[in-house]
Amino acid sequence: MNKIKPLLVIILALFLNSCEDVIPVDLNTAAPKLVIEASINWKKGTSGNQQKITLSTTTDFYSNEIQKVSGATVYIKNSSNTIFNFTESAIKGDYVCANFIPVLNEVYTLTIINNGSTYTAKESLKPVAPITEIIQNNNGGFTGNTIEIKTYYNDPANEPNYYLYKYIYSNQVKSNFYVDQDEFFNGNKFFSISQNNDLKVGDKIEVTHYGISKAYYNYMSVLVSIAGNNGGGPFQSPPATVRGNIINTTDSADYPLGYFSLSEVDIKNYTIE
Repeated sequence: MNKIKPLLVIILALFLNSCEDVIPVDLNTAAPKLVIEASINWKKGTSGNQQKITLSTTTDFYSNEIQKVSGATVYIKNSSNTIFNFTESAIKGDYVCANFIPVLNEVYTLTIINNGSTYTAKESLKPVAPITEIIQNNNGGFTGNTIEIKTYYNDPANEPNYYLYKYIYSNQVKSNFYVDQDEFFNGNKFFSISQNNDLKVGDKIEVTHYGISKAYYNYMSVLVSIAGNNGGGPFQSPPATVRGNIINTTDSADYPLGYFSLSEVDIKNYTIE
């Protein structure tokens, strides 16, 4: 029995030592997909002429570098066939337009030509109700000691409306996103709401309300749900592919990632009291 114990010790030592070895994992690498960031946002009180679209590609699991796409043809056309060209700026992959004309409820068509493929999407520019007030509640949440921020607006009556809310806190890196529809408050005063356990007096908050389409609402609902389950932001890489409204007319199987959206937005800044 005493002879067996030293043998067990040797086996255990060898096992523990082997656990320190680095085992390379050979992951399958899919062909890069085009990633299109095409959110056309018209801030209330501005002309909305300055707009930007960013093109990049997906990378493998171990890469931290974003691969920007250069040399593409990018333009948006309205229902009157007026073309707004987006030309590549000094920043690789960023395509800008200085003469875009936003019109509420106008239908726009996005076209991108890159690497022999043509990508298109169609969407309308949705209005948003103006923000009327922001109210701070220091006794929010289930525990009653969370700072709660409510941002109010008057929802238009007799029409379906869909919203995206964005909260940027000065005390955290990630933004908070929420989606909403007016099914149960159509035509009434309503609010977006966000809670933060770490806020203190003097912290800054930027609140943005976006008017969005029903299709974009459905898309963002999935992204926000995935982000909530994984503790990240809705524009981080999700564990599953979420397809947007942009199609590859050259090869439908080689679809891009991203969404073409157009929104009127209202932005307000608030300081915690």
